[in-house]
Amino acid sequence: IIPGAIGMRGNIFGSFASRLSTNLHIGILSPKFEFSEQLNYNIFSSFVLTLVLSLFLGIVAKILCILLNQPSISLMDFILISVIAGVISNMIMLPITMLVSFKSFEHGWDPDNITSPIIAAFGDLFTLPAIILSVFILTALNFNFIFKSAVLVAILIAVIVSFIYCYRLSDETHTILKQSTPVLLLCSFLGGAAGGILNSAVETLLTNPSLLTLLPLFSGESGSLISILGARLSSGLHSGLVEPFKKPKGEAVHNFAICFILAIVVFPLIGLLAEGSSYALGVVGVGFDKIIEISTLAGLILVTIMVIVVYYVSITSYNRNLDPDNIVI
Repeated sequence: IIPGAIGMRGNIFGSFASRLSTNLHIGILSPKFEFSEQLNYNIFSSFVLTLVLSLFLGIVAKILCILLNQPSISLMDFILISVIAGVISNMIMLPITMLVSFKSFEHGWDPDNITSPIIAAFGDLFTLPAIILSVFILTALNFNFIFKSAVLVAILIAVIVSFIYCYRLSDETHTILKQSTPVLLLCSFLGGAAGGILNSAVETLLTNPSLLTLLPLFSGESGSLISILGARLSSGLHSGLVEPFKKPKGEAVHNFAICFILAIVVFPLIGLLAEGSSYALGVVGVGFDKIIEISTLAGLILVTIMVIVVYYVSITSYNRNLDPDNIVI
């Protein structure tokens, strides 16, 4: 459940930050940190998406454990842990996302370049403690099965009612939920599948501790780089700086180049950090030369693929009157 939860947090709040950035760029939101109808709709939509996706992730995690024949906790426990952790993370990530977006714009920085990596880092930082805390809360609920079942029923009702209410609240919330939910459900499934693969390969990773250390760094930085590109393309499409051509031109190519330059700098560095941390803890790694080669080569392959995917998903969604902020990140 952990990779899916980390990815879900980045997906939801990365999209939230991208929408804030676009609205700040085109003047819908004031750069002053003030609540408005538009901001309130975005906040509520992000909270509802967290509830829905957390519920779905708990179900997916249980199904994957069954399909992969892995021992696991009950479906009820999976759902409670996932939803409680989602609510805890949401209470932390919402104010952080708004603060970073508004303050970066206020100081003349482009939120598209700032918010995604910071949100990804905070998502990585708070998601695992939130899951651990939710496990403690679940343990406290285990004193009575009927009470725990009642909590589960209350959560299910809250998720359904809040989704229906938000869907009907306004055109803005309707659009966000309609466009974001299918994509985020797919991403949650893929994240849960990644967790299942990770669980089945844990013995191999434990014999190569530097690779295990590299995994969250690689995942986080890859997501940050591609999220920055997606946010910049989305803002460019909305503001007219990027034209939705079948062949990338002008500002789009410029953004691709920035992404590759950052990749060449970042991926060797995270390989160095992964091996260095293993060395500092007295754990035998694969060697600095090998880990840097693995990280750099894998990173460049991934970025090459994702640059193409992000560009064409962005222009396709934009040409079909879908907001790339809700889909791409």
